[in-house]
Amino acid sequence: MTTNLEVLGQAVKRAQYRNHRTMDAALRDVGITLVQWDALRAIERMPGASGHDLAVATFQSDQSFGALANRLEDRGLISRAAGRGRRLEYALTESGRAALQDGHDLARGVLEELFAPLDEKQRSELLRTLQLLTENAPAAVSPGR
Repeated sequence: MTTNLEVLGQAVKRAQYRNHRTMDAALRDVGITLVQWDALRAIERMPGASGHDLAVATFQSDQSFGALANRLEDRGLISRAAGRGRRLEYALTESGRAALQDGHDLARGVLEELFAPLDEKQRSELLRTLQLLTENAPAAVSPGR
């Protein structure tokens, strides 16, 4: 029997949608959205990255990331400073680090619950399979690589 690839694609999308909505709802308790938390994670993980690199890593357009960065800066979660040329350098503030850590603390429980139907072997296999699908994908298809 051949796997219906449309059904497979929809199942992946449903799993991602469930993950996104559940995490977004939970993060509201710490005063940030999933998109904001993702940006904070990218800024922490990619010191000195350009706005473009951060946009790619967070699955956004340059313009969308710029607008998000404005909101994060207005809330005191990040700072931006002039870098080389026209490049801006992004950094977390103390408040940004605290929000990021609060998100990590919350995510542990939420993700454990989301993946509870899978045992450790299944989780590991799912991760390996998804990495296999994305590791050699062109940059336009696999942001953040």
